[in-house]
Amino acid sequence: MKAAYLVKYGSSDTAFEIREIKKPEPTSNQVLIKVEAFGLNFADVMARLGLYKGAPPLPALLGYDVVGKIVECGSEVKNLKVGDRVTSLTRFGGYAEYAVAEKEVTNKIPESISPGSAVALATQYSTAYFLSHEMANLRENDKVLIHAAAGGVGTALTQMALHKKCIVFGTCSSADKMEYLKKNGVHHPINYLKTDFESQIKTVLGDEGLDAIFDPVGGKSLKKGYRLLGASGRLITFGVSSMNQTKSIFGKIKVLTQFGLYHPLQFLSRSNGIIGVNMLKIAEEKPEKIAKVMKAVIKLNSEGVLTPFVGAEYSIDQLAEAHQFLESRKSKGKIVVKW
Repeated sequence: MKAAYLVKYGSSDTAFEIREIKKPEPTSNQVLIKVEAFGLNFADVMARLGLYKGAPPLPALLGYDVVGKIVECGSEVKNLKVGDRVTSLTRFGGYAEYAVAEKEVTNKIPESISPGSAVALATQYSTAYFLSHEMANLRENDKVLIHAAAGGVGTALTQMALHKKCIVFGTCSSADKMEYLKKNGVHHPINYLKTDFESQIKTVLGDEGLDAIFDPVGGKSLKKGYRLLGASGRLITFGVSSMNQTKSIFGKIKVLTQFGLYHPLQFLSRSNGIIGVNMLKIAEEKPEKIAKVMKAVIKLNSEGVLTPFVGAEYSIDQLAEAHQFLESRKSKGKIVVKW
């Protein structure tokens, strides 16, 4: 089978190489999937740049979400069968014509779901559900700030917060994305390149604090966000994309210092806190939790509550361009690559 290996850190133009390798063999609890398409995630960009600690060493086969049909089942797999069309999480290995996945994080989907929507449900929407339902426990009238609200997870978080009848603030970086946020239902879209989001939110809320913040950016964004939290507020940090904005070691150290310093007594006195989420760690140690949220988002999609937006589709020979587009921060929604 063919697989797109990461062979060199740096520019996507020279980072990948298509190789012919043997098909993987599923263990007793796994399925083998003939991959129709796989999704791109910002973790892929970080891995390509050599900035993702959890990525395998070079040469590495990346890929965290796939859609396709099962061609083989392990002996302990009872809930799925050969021929089922599924969407699944893969702990790496998704950039290939065939991929293995654990049965707990593989879910059957109808033929009507597009490849882009399928992988968005597996990763971005499952992430958003875990953040908003399991960690933040959003409630009606909660005041919520979603950073990178035009991205895949941001789009999903917005739809889930609106379904919970929350008041939604969302940040983005262009006029085009401002319009996208408005169409997705964000009550208070903010272009952070033109307006300081902290000042804007204080203008709207006055002395009231936010109930929840979802931050995949980190750095000074997190520090400013924490100042906006009210009593019982939850700041969920699930990424550090700000580290990608500088290539020098001194620049990265500067970003790290911008996070700020915090102490448990600070959380106690203000009755709020910061929660870190690494979905790969959750999938590794608590796969039953991932199985639960995947089933929930697929059900909500079938009911019309959640509607993934596919920002772009690429073929495998356009993998470099797909990475460049995601890294440029010009993308909206989910990016998918087809075989």
